[in-house]
Amino acid sequence: MIGYVMNTRVGAVTYNLAHHQGLALAVLIAGIYFSLSALTLAGIILFGHSAMDRLLGYGLKYPDDFKHTHLGWVGRKN
Repeated sequence: MIGYVMNTRVGAVTYNLAHHQGLALAVLIAGIYFSLSALTLAGIILFGHSAMDRLLGYGLKYPDDFKHTHLGWVGRKN
């Protein structure tokens, strides 16, 4: 979210990177592989957070507007 202070493009890139489920799985797998419980927990939390966002309709962001996601527009009736 801090990236949105700069502009919508930077905000979308940083938001999407932090909420990408592939990144969450990579962190989880790295935590398991290296036997680092904190990293494993971080991967679980990241994955759960991004999954909950998807469940609530908050998808990955497009660079034109914060409310424009790959799942549609947040807060608008289509």
